[in-house]
Amino acid sequence: MNRSILIIGIVALFVSSCGTGDADTSGADAAYLADLEEWRVKRMTALRAEDGYLNLAGLFWLTEEKSRFGSAEDNDIQFPPAAPAYVGDFELTEDGVMMTVSPDADVRVDGERVESILMLDDTTEAPVTVTMGQLAWVVVNRERKMAVRLRDFEHPALTALPPIPSFDINPGWRVEGELILYDEPRIANMDTVIEGLGYNPQSPGVVAFEFGGERYDLEAYASGERLLFVFGDLTSGRDTYPAGRFVYAAWPGEDGKTILDFNKSYNPPCAFGDFSTCPVASPRNRLPVRIEAGERYVAALHVGSLTRD
Repeated sequence: MNRSILIIGIVALFVSSCGTGDADTSGADAAYLADLEEWRVKRMTALRAEDGYLNLAGLFWLTEEKSRFGSAEDNDIQFPPAAPAYVGDFELTEDGVMMTVSPDADVRVDGERVESILMLDDTTEAPVTVTMGQLAWVVVNRERKMAVRLRDFEHPALTALPPIPSFDINPGWRVEGELILYDEPRIANMDTVIEGLGYNPQSPGVVAFEFGGERYDLEAYASGERLLFVFGDLTSGRDTYPAGRFVYAAWPGEDGKTILDFNKSYNPPCAFGDFSTCPVASPRNRLPVRIEAGERYVAALHVGSLTRD
């Protein structure tokens, strides 16, 4: 039996036994349930989008001055079989990553064929996206470490991913929080799933909330017009992703209040594949309570499990 079919069948059994978050909606009004359903639809749409995480097919760190790439095994960077045997070279320069293309490779930027180009990375105002048939790639800059992130717009995971299992909806896990500001914003020092690579967002403070008569707090990270929380709890590594989960909240108003809705907690991108640079929940953001709300995790959701023969 095909491994992918077998794994999807296993996940289907898991989903039917543990629920997808719709089994127990007691105490939740219709408007709230509709809001959660809309959120879940947007979540799956975002995962499958061109800039989503299901089409990621490679993350290649550039450690040498020059790296040859293509589908042949003797390349420094091996692309999928959809690419020609030899596509070109990536060269690390003082200005960034210079890509030189073989005359036989139909490589394009903004629809125009290119022979060479300085690939501005994803931290710049105008990052360069390169396309070649069903493949596309960009340069990502993480703490001045450069990598090529590859996408395959015909990736099997785009259609093979089963429903993401979730805890039953529990309105009690939609809690009011209060932002307690630090004297000055701090730079957090967090690990990521990539060994030796850190994540250092700015934190304005912690958000405190109560559940079951107990008081908890999570360090918040500035993320545009929202606050991001990367957290772990006693479900981590058992029912949920070991590195933790993500949840967002609106920036508080003048009263310092915001809403933490753990029913919208979700798996980080690295739960689906090996080509993301996700932060790992810090020890201070690992709560001594089971947060039985939001997305659950099974290993079969990982792209490698879905596509491996």
